[in-house]
Amino acid sequence: MGGSLRVAVLGAPGVGKTAIIRQFLFGDYPERHQPTGGTRLYRPAVLLDGAVYDLSIRDGEGDIAGPGPGGLEEPPDPKDWSLQDTDAFVLVYDICSPDSFDYVKALRQRIAETRPAGAPEAPILVVGNKRDRQRLRFGPRRALATLVRRGWRCGYLECSAKYNWHVLRLFRELLRCALVRARPAHPALRLQGALHPARCSLM
Repeated sequence: MGGSLRVAVLGAPGVGKTAIIRQFLFGDYPERHQPTGGTRLYRPAVLLDGAVYDLSIRDGEGDIAGPGPGGLEEPPDPKDWSLQDTDAFVLVYDICSPDSFDYVKALRQRIAETRPAGAPEAPILVVGNKRDRQRLRFGPRRALATLVRRGWRCGYLECSAKYNWHVLRLFRELLRCALVRARPAHPALRLQGALHPARCSLM
């Protein structure tokens, strides 16, 4: 048994958080968007590199704290959500929505500010969803990836929940980052160096 890991999937409403999780767990995609309407907790068992891990994946449009700029809600306060003990974060934005990227930026800052002193660093993977709408994106992928990796010191990946593209890779990389978080390595090396083949499948 490999142990247990707690993962939080956060982002602005409508960016595809639940769609990403459902593709990973069930291989399906809802054609019509329906607000999550509260917090959902999924508890799958995952096989990664020959070891079994029990995951707790937290999803919900409870990441709402009132109106924000651009019509989006303010990012949640991790203290209110009791996320200080989360092992890894997935921050999802829509590659066609600059407002959703700003939301993720603010959320990442709040996570950093509320992490308890002395607590192990929790890996953060920023995910640009809706890659199938590439022609409508608001900014070039390379520039955004460089900003996130070098400026924010987070991992970066793009996916399409609709076509199940890079969804498995997303969780594989996140879990590998979380598993090495306690090792004495440079954070940027941990987050950016996870992009090599590893086996990950649901049980």
